[in-house]
Amino acid sequence: MGRRVLNRKEMRNDFDAAERRTKDEEEVEEEGEEGDEDEEEEEGDDAGEPADGEAGADDDDDDDDDGGDDDDEDAPKKKKKKAKAVVVKAKPKARTRTPKVVRMRIVWGVFNNSNQMVASYDYAKKDEAEAHVAKLIADKRSTHFVQPVKEPIVEEKKEK
Repeated sequence: MGRRVLNRKEMRNDFDAAERRTKDEEEVEEEGEEGDEDEEEEEGDDAGEPADGEAGADDDDDDDDDGGDDDDEDAPKKKKKKAKAVVVKAKPKARTRTPKVVRMRIVWGVFNNSNQMVASYDYAKKDEAEAHVAKLIADKRSTHFVQPVKEPIVEEKKEK
């Protein structure tokens, strides 16, 4: 057998009706809180009547005979006060600065067998670098080679 098809519109209407009821109850409770504060001030003004905590046994008996809940019906339930929403401005995220593009230049590096640069020559002077390698190989009888190397261009700032 197939499942029962849910009627989304009816479900939405039921949900909206329930929300309206809770909002109406909250509004009534808020109005009741304002009334409770006024009643507390009036009770403090009456000097001849004892406070609620100081009531004698006779007062308690009278409340039981009368039903005792008349005062509770008049005073609606207290509702928790809503905290005001504190709006905090979100700080804009710090922009990450793009690293400054460093200009590079190519030079010819003369390296030994353990990849240590022995000498460097400008790009236009490749012949001199190769001559240096030939001289080192003949003198030291070890392996040397020429390899292009990128290094940053150092711009010297002119002082005025």
